[in-house]
Amino acid sequence: MIQVELVVFVLAGAACLAGALGVVLSENPVHAALSLVGTLFGVAVLFVAQEANFLAAVQVIVYAGAIVVLILFVLMLLGVDRVEDLRVEPLVGQRAAAAVVSLGILALTVGALASTGYEATGVVGEIDEAVPDVDRLGRSLFTDFVYAFEITSVLLVIAVVGAILLARRPHGDEIVDEGQRERAEVIAERMAAAEARVDGGPAEPTEPAAPAGEPEADGTAPEEAAR
Repeated sequence: MIQVELVVFVLAGAACLAGALGVVLSENPVHAALSLVGTLFGVAVLFVAQEANFLAAVQVIVYAGAIVVLILFVLMLLGVDRVEDLRVEPLVGQRAAAAVVSLGILALTVGALASTGYEATGVVGEIDEAVPDVDRLGRSLFTDFVYAFEITSVLLVIAVVGAILLARRPHGDEIVDEGQRERAEVIAERMAAAEARVDGGPAEPTEPAAPAGEPEADGTAPEEAAR
């Protein structure tokens, strides 16, 4: 008979992996943020399976509830919620660098697992039921795992820098097609002529006037148009 804990672990792990793949592979940033919600909920289920109810509640309330909603608001306000051309690299060589770093991290992970014989290591600490979970969590976080806590803060700083780079707009006009620059120059000339007319100064006509005696574009004579 399959144990319930194993089923919960497999389902929650599959949800985490599917959400993580969605974050990496989604072309739309909004879809990536929604995939992140699935990953966070899967992690919360794993916390519940380990009887870490406080961490599960914090995972849902803080991360899935507040952080992801903030990310969605920022994405939509900055206007990067549309699909962008992924063939254009803002930084030269970033795909190759990301591939090398990913392979290095994978090699380190496999090497660490192989060094332990693929078995769980470490000493299980004694849990004092008289001490609240929050107190034990704070004591462990700022004593035994203080370096991991500081590394997490560095990762958050890197995430902020990445968000700024995604929201940054290039200097100058973005050229969409070949005729955009010419149209921009024509519009600028017309705006300058309109400002000159408002100020009472001489203004160059934007279109040549029709010669005397020739009909207008609608077929009427100049004298009739004047009336």
